[in-house]
Amino acid sequence: MSNYVQRFLLENLDIRGAIVHLDSVWQDILSGRNYPDPVTHLLGEMSAVTLLLSENLKQTGRLTIQLTGNGPVSMLVLDCTENLQLRGMAKCARQIETDSVPELLGHGQLILTLDMLSMRETYQSIVPLNGGTIAEIFEHYFNQSEQLQTRMFLIATNNAIFGLLLQKLPNADLLDPDGWTRAEALAATIHEFQLSDLPVEEILIRLFYQETVRIFDARNVQYGCQANPAKIYAMLRSLGRKEVDSILQEFGEVVINDDICNREYRLDALAIDAVFKDAGPTIH
Repeated sequence: MSNYVQRFLLENLDIRGAIVHLDSVWQDILSGRNYPDPVTHLLGEMSAVTLLLSENLKQTGRLTIQLTGNGPVSMLVLDCTENLQLRGMAKCARQIETDSVPELLGHGQLILTLDMLSMRETYQSIVPLNGGTIAEIFEHYFNQSEQLQTRMFLIATNNAIFGLLLQKLPNADLLDPDGWTRAEALAATIHEFQLSDLPVEEILIRLFYQETVRIFDARNVQYGCQANPAKIYAMLRSLGRKEVDSILQEFGEVVINDDICNREYRLDALAIDAVFKDAGPTIH
């Protein structure tokens, strides 16, 4: 698989990790967007982080991560289901002169939302942006919210995404007081040797050649933006025929933009008739 998340464990160090790689799914997310390169790289790194976090979802649900700020990139949104169906988008200025994350985002916040069927209420965490890179922002979030030392190594290009996550588990210092420092240093060499296009097994052998590595089964990642006109029709019915007809009269058609999937729905009078006929009698 070329679009996957794969967990691993450094058994003799009590350090867990995961690797994410995307190519065709990443191309689907970028299709028709024409983002400036710095925005593409930000969105790619965010995509990797979102998958690394979503891999832990064990029940039906959805993880949504937003970065919002007052910089030229006003919003980054990534959304992922428990089945690793990923979608995402950015809102940004057309011309961008910097690749500095603090300058791109400005003063803002990280909003992490977890919505699961098993939960009575949606969980949401809102924290200030703290860090000079996407990796540092989420390392800080993990260190503060989960009390787990975390390192992320992210690579994003116009063609592919690669991410490596390391987390220090409670017994790590007991097993090897220097293990975490050593694992961090070894993982950082991913940038030097450009290992991201190799199979996971070879990446881990090259990085952690002195450690005992247990590799778990890979999970496939899919693009999460399949066309769903039924959802659009249901929304129109919820507005009511009177409201929809007023839009038709003013504009000659009803246009609905699905920004996160970069898709536009246009419905003329005949299409609207069909939508409400399929719904049966509507009571206002």
